[in-house]
Amino acid sequence: MQNPSSPSIVLASSSNYRRGLLDRFLDEYECVEPGIDEKAVDAADPESLAALLARKKAEAVSSNHRDALIIGADQLAVLDRTILGKPGDHQTAVEQLLAASGKAVQFLTAVCLLDPVGLHRYEHIDRTTVRFRRFDRRLAESYLHHDEPYDCAGSFRIEGAGFVLFESVTTDDPTALIGLPMIWLAGRLLDLGYLLP
Repeated sequence: MQNPSSPSIVLASSSNYRRGLLDRFLDEYECVEPGIDEKAVDAADPESLAALLARKKAEAVSSNHRDALIIGADQLAVLDRTILGKPGDHQTAVEQLLAASGKAVQFLTAVCLLDPVGLHRYEHIDRTTVRFRRFDRRLAESYLHHDEPYDCAGSFRIEGAGFVLFESVTTDDPTALIGLPMIWLAGRLLDLGYLLP
C-alpha cells in the first residue's frame, strides 16, 4: 500500500525476477526499461561496476520520471575475480557451472534509489557468497534442462532448483540473490514514508 502523499515508484528494470520481488509488497509501481548499454560502462572493480550500473539505470529512467522514486539495480556474479555474465545459451551455462563446481561465487547486488522529494540518492550493495558443491557435467546438464536459467548471472535460479548445486549460501538478505536486497529496500521505503504491509 502506498501513502497518497508519497511519490509514485518506478522500477528501472524489465527483470521479471525484480518485478516478482516488488509484487510481494507493492500494489502500485511502474516498470521502465532503462535502455543503457551495460557493456559501455566500465569501473575499476566488480563492486564499483555493480554500483555504477545500478546508478546509471536509475538516472536513465529518472530523466523522464522526475517526480517518481526510482529504483535501479544490477547484479554481478564474480568467480576468481572474473565477472560471469548471463549465459544466454546452454553451452555457456554448462561452462559457467563446471567452472564454479567446488568453488565460491560472490554475487554483488547493487541498488540505487533516487528520491525526488529530498533530492537524495541512496545506494547499497549486498554481498552474497554461494559455495558450490563438487559436481560433474551430468548434474550440470540435468539441472540446466530442468530450470533453463539462461537469463541468470551464474547460470542458476535460487528460486528454482538451483540449490541442488550448492553447499552453502552466506548472506544478510536471501532476496538479494534473486535480484533486489529487499530487507534494505523495505527499510529505505519505510524511512521515506511509504506504508508497507
